[in-house]
Amino acid sequence: MFADERVTRILGILSDSFFPILKAGLYYTIPLTLITFILGLLLAFFAAVARISGVKPLVALVKFYVWIFRGTPLLVQLFIIFYGLPSVNITLDPLPAAIIVFTLNKGAYSSEIIRAAILSIPKGQWEAAYSIGMTRGQAMRRIILPQAVRVSIPPLGNSFISLVKDTSLAATITVTELFQKGQQIAAVTYEPLWLYIEVAFIYLIFSTVLSYLQTKLEIRFERSVAK
Repeated sequence: MFADERVTRILGILSDSFFPILKAGLYYTIPLTLITFILGLLLAFFAAVARISGVKPLVALVKFYVWIFRGTPLLVQLFIIFYGLPSVNITLDPLPAAIIVFTLNKGAYSSEIIRAAILSIPKGQWEAAYSIGMTRGQAMRRIILPQAVRVSIPPLGNSFISLVKDTSLAATITVTELFQKGQQIAAVTYEPLWLYIEVAFIYLIFSTVLSYLQTKLEIRFERSVAK
């Protein structure tokens, strides 16, 4: 009898909590992911172009930036920005702090993906563009980047899906995203195991949908190139 009551209680908690947790994911996790990924891609593109520009000060600056953000944990970066900066009179709200950190972190990783994609294009492509009178900028925009985009889609897609899961760290600086909502409900219901399993299940749903969309996007690009 006790076991039946226990199961009924857990099922009731999971049923009642599913949509509030999902709502937190749709209102905070997904927007946070999209904003930081787009900003991170812009930062990554300029960092990658600067890295291959050959301008020594720019190359050194980008190398230092990538070294810092790839060499330190994302959680530590969040704590430095949100909890550390107030000691020097710089205080940020949780969401802007998360956006800044995730953008800088994702920019560092994505810049290496984009740089590698650009460098993977044969030098003959550059030479062919120059031979018909294109400038370096025109060659980059019209010849190199379209090919580099196709090469970079799979790793960037994986990076995007990884970012969805990384945003759970924003809970540590009080952003009420998917994971923290689950924590709040678990603290009230005293059922952390089942609540965290439910949270994991919702993350799994998001990741599965995004993986499906990534596959469709890759197929579409492959077809466009084939044409």
